[in-house]
Parts: sequence; structure tokens; C-alpha cells
Amino acid sequence: MFDRTFWAATFGLAAATAVASCSPAALLDKLPADMGLPAGTPERPETPYQYPAVHDMPPDRASVPMSEEEQVRLEKELSNVRDRQEGRPGPNKKAVPATKKPPNDTENGQTAGAKPNP
Repeated sequence: MFDRTFWAATFGLAAATAVASCSPAALLDKLPADMGLPAGTPERPETPYQYPAVHDMPPDRASVPMSEEEQVRLEKELSNVRDRQEGRPGPNKKAVPATKKPPNDTENGQTAGAKPNP
């Protein structure tokens, strides 16, 4: 069914693929200059490149986490500061009721709700 030339070509292709898949970098460095790299090729660095240590864990923190009492105290301080900035009364002060009247557009036949398009 298949003749010798087919098997020879298949074997040659497989051998060429196996040889090409190997890394020739170490072999090229050992070849003489006239057989190896082309003229004008830059030299390899003496030391390999240093990559960042992405899998190294950072050192433990020197400070300890806050206790429950410190967290509660800090939350109260933050809420007091927020209330002062927004003009809210504090927890010990009474809220002053607002004296605004609801809108009443009885001039054009509508009470409260969406305003009509002009």
C-alpha cells in the first residue's frame, strides 16, 4: 500500500520536527564563530535576567489589628464627623423639624406630582 519513499519521507519529517523542537540556544553558543550566529549579533548577558519574585509572600505586619473597643470608638468618631459635615444633629441633640411646605400648583389645575411639559 505505502512504498519506501513514503515511509522515508514520513520518518524524515518526524526527525526534522523532533530536532526543531529542541532549543538550540546552548548548542549555538558552543559552535565556532563562522558556523554559529551571524555577524553583528549582540553577546548574551553574563548573568541571566532577574524576574520579579511574584510568588514570594510579603513579611508579616509589625502592627497588631484593632481590638473591638477601638473599632467601636473609631466608628463613633467617624459617624460624628460625618454628621457634622452633613449638618445633622448629633445623637444627644434633638432634630429641628423642617418648616417647608409641599409644592402646590393650583394655578394651572394640578396639585402635587410631576410637572407638565411646556
